[in-house]
Amino acid sequence: MRPTLRLLASPSTLGSSPTLHPAPLALLPPIPLYRRLLRAHRQHLDHEKRVLGDAYIKSEFRAHRNVENPIHIVGFLKEWQMYAQQVEGDSWRGERLDTEKIDKMSDQQLGQLYELMQAIQKKGREGPDSEV
Repeated sequence: MRPTLRLLASPSTLGSSPTLHPAPLALLPPIPLYRRLLRAHRQHLDHEKRVLGDAYIKSEFRAHRNVENPIHIVGFLKEWQMYAQQVEGDSWRGERLDTEKIDKMSDQQLGQLYELMQAIQKKGREGPDSEV
């Protein structure tokens, strides 16, 4: 992401009244968020989950490096920041996916999600000591 576009990711207070609406979360710029995510994985996940999660984070940030649409950038950063907060607070364990997010997924994303589900189920049937 271009350095000039990361400025678009900062929240605005224009048109909002502090008495009517809660203040929006301040979005982290891409590089500090990336580091925070890797740090959260290192501190809160076991080795297998960390390896998988780190690889996924790296590939997603690389894939979105040249995105220029500010709406996509803000959405990307917002979702990853919420994920970081969940991992740091261990609130992600046993949580179900939001149906609104599933409805917004593309066919490719749904396919990836299904493949991930199958891999997890296969791993559960084989036992914790086997390789996927």
